[in-house]
Amino acid sequence: MRRVIVEYSKLTRDILDLLVEKYPDGYDYEDIISFKNAKGETVKAIEVRTEDTMYLVKISSKLEQTMEDYLDDEDSFDDNDDFEGNLPEEN
Repeated sequence: MRRVIVEYSKLTRDILDLLVEKYPDGYDYEDIISFKNAKGETVKAIEVRTEDTMYLVKISSKLEQTMEDYLDDEDSFDDNDDFEGNLPEEN
C-alpha cells in the first residue's frame, strides 16, 4: 500500500471527499495520528484510505474549517470546478 503525507495546502477534491465522508462531524482526538518525520519533528495527521493508498493529512488550524466549508458548498460545484479555485488536480 502506498503512503502519502498531504499538506493542507495540497488537498484535492478527491481527498476532501474522503475526509468529509469519514469524518462528517469533524475528527476527534482519538482520530489523530502522531509521528516523527525525517527531521525529527512531531507531525499530527488524520488518516483516510483508498484501495491502494493511505493518506495522512497533516492537521492545521484551517483543515477542519475547510472540511466544513466543503460540506456546505459541495452541492454547488459541478465536476469541473476547483474548490476555492486553487486546489491542484490529482495525478
